[in-house]
Amino acid sequence: MCPFCQLPDDQCVKVTSAARAFRDQYPVSPGHTLVIPTKHVASLFELSADEQTEMWKLVAVVREQLQNEFGPAGFNIGLNDGTAAGQTVMHAHIHVIPRFNGDVADPRGGVRWILPEKARYWSS
Repeated sequence: MCPFCQLPDDQCVKVTSAARAFRDQYPVSPGHTLVIPTKHVASLFELSADEQTEMWKLVAVVREQLQNEFGPAGFNIGLNDGTAAGQTVMHAHIHVIPRFNGDVADPRGGVRWILPEKARYWSS
């Protein structure tokens, strides 16, 4: 049973006809939010171009809401597509993660830190 398909609307911060947004149960920062399609698919790329567009529109709305609510200095926005990429819930979802000055000692490289030995490209 998919935990995202069972999520009630009242736990969502925004619901559209094609997508839903809700706060991550295990946030990496305050406001960490997930955007999911209403259709159950494992990969964002199983959706039509129009459905993908609706997802990214909701990401933009969520980003603006988080900017207003938390005032972060930046964002990491991305997805894990497949188990080899770290996907653990097989319902497509996009992470919108607010970032704050000082939340890590050196944020350079951002998502590149998924492979730490490849992250510090600027020191090669």
